[in-house]
Amino acid sequence: MTQTRQQPPPAGEYHQLTRELESLRAELELRAKRSSAARLALPTRRQPSAENLHHYLALRSRDLRPLQLQLANLGLSSLGRAEPHVMATLDAVLSQLRGLQPAQTPSAVERNTALEENTDRLLGERPTGRRTRIMVTMPAEAAQDYMLIYRLLESGMNCMRINCSHDDADAWLRMIHHLRDAERATGKSCRILMDLGGPKLRTGPMELLPAVKKIRPVRDDFGRVLRHARIWLTADEASGSEIQAADACLTTDADWLSDCKVGDRVLLRDARDSKRRWRIREVTPFGCWAESRKTTYVTNGTVLRLRGFDRETEISALPQTMSVIKVRTDDVLLIVNSGEPGAQALRDDNGELLSPGRVSLPIPEIYRDARRGDSVCFDDGRIAGIIEKKNPNQLQVRITHTRREVEKLAADKGVNFPDSELSLPALGEKDLENLEFVAQHADLVGLSFTNRPADVRDLRQQMRKLGCEDLGVVLKIETRWGFANLPDILLEAMKLPAFGVMIARGDLAVECGFVRLAEVQEEILWLCEAAHVPAIWATQVLEGLTRRGHASRAEITDAGRSEQAECVMLNKGPHITEAVQTLDDILRRMQGLQDKKSPLLRKLGVAAEFSGGKA
Repeated sequence: MTQTRQQPPPAGEYHQLTRELESLRAELELRAKRSSAARLALPTRRQPSAENLHHYLALRSRDLRPLQLQLANLGLSSLGRAEPHVMATLDAVLSQLRGLQPAQTPSAVERNTALEENTDRLLGERPTGRRTRIMVTMPAEAAQDYMLIYRLLESGMNCMRINCSHDDADAWLRMIHHLRDAERATGKSCRILMDLGGPKLRTGPMELLPAVKKIRPVRDDFGRVLRHARIWLTADEASGSEIQAADACLTTDADWLSDCKVGDRVLLRDARDSKRRWRIREVTPFGCWAESRKTTYVTNGTVLRLRGFDRETEISALPQTMSVIKVRTDDVLLIVNSGEPGAQALRDDNGELLSPGRVSLPIPEIYRDARRGDSVCFDDGRIAGIIEKKNPNQLQVRITHTRREVEKLAADKGVNFPDSELSLPALGEKDLENLEFVAQHADLVGLSFTNRPADVRDLRQQMRKLGCEDLGVVLKIETRWGFANLPDILLEAMKLPAFGVMIARGDLAVECGFVRLAEVQEEILWLCEAAHVPAIWATQVLEGLTRRGHASRAEITDAGRSEQAECVMLNKGPHITEAVQTLDDILRRMQGLQDKKSPLLRKLGVAAEFSGGKA
């Protein structure tokens, strides 16, 4: 059988491609020349990175897909890995097209040197056998539990993250001391990032509900009692490890408790005026165990009486709980500029609306900057709506989406205004106060909700005042505006000695839309690589494993993709140590398969074992 040889492309195609690439190169040079004055104002070591970022932005301002296809058909680089050194990549392709020897372009190792140096400067030296660092958010118990931090460090944690929105300075200091002790014990080093809270928008408090406690036994499907309700009666609500096993912990009078004996009966009328009888099963120095066969509702002031004795006591210290607002699609919800507690909608007996539900959000800039028609999202996008009306102190929102038929909106839930460019300062009074602590005790400071270059300038100014200009900075990109302004933010941040970018995927998904998240996080990675800036992949990484002890398939795949970043952040949870170990394993495995965007062709076990086909 005669084989036909593929004909090489005509010479004219080479010439046309050469002219197109030369035109593209000239455009890149012109773009860089226009920005030369601003670039020269940067530190010398940052200037090549700034120039490369400008080259990359010029390159990506075109639709390169037709050009990429033509280059690939000729067996040439299709510019898909141009981020680290744009001009050198372009020159190499041009040299091949012209029939010359390849230009002296940086090797893969040399191209990544600037990024690796900047990563080491920010996050410390890379761990043995793994390129990508692991950052872990500290839970509150880390202030009391040295062994938790020790285990995290042993498992692979490279950076401790402390969220200044939680706990206090005393707790933060204990966490830091535990880490330093663990470093000495293990011989390992770990950076400390402290995130400033920034202008996080959250729903205000809700109306308080009466303090009621429902106590019920365990029943089977037929309603038969399998186990009596266990009630811990104590004079001090915080005492005794027994409270962990109780169905209810009730505070009563100490003298009354001292009269209780095993077998005594406690009589009461509950909140429904139902007669109830409990039996004392155990007496300890800290309190008494009682049991109930029937469901009981108690409130503060419910009277307990020992049968056969004239001794009574009242239940006290039951906490009040905040109400929630039930929200459905097409409901109206008011956002008000006051500290007034949020309230449920009021309806008449026929279900007609008398007054809409209300949440407080006392931030004046919102009511000035938000516009009619802008979208509003609550609680990580579980509830979404459109602003129908506004005045200086109120926004009227029509609910357009709820994940369930009826969603519950509680206090302290996130609020996003994706379409509104809110002129909120990145640093509030509390942030400035916390920055003083960060300057003394941390290696890195996180700037939440970085939306514009001015936010970076403001932080630099405050760091200069505190004499901590060498502090590493992590810019958290959490909004649509932060993403849109990212090139200018990166160029402004190049005036800092060390900085990185955190891809805060939780708020980004709400702000940009969940469907766009995959696209947006990739673009941030590309821009950071072009600027030789370390990127931190954050939010819901291995969340199922961290919280519940098992990860979904999608979470494992997501963790594998995170190897493209220079650092991956895990949130706190009961199984955080196991999550660190799992992520460490995944990152080590993926390092042999992927280098940023480039696949690595390691030896495949399945290929080595292939015997040429089976009968």
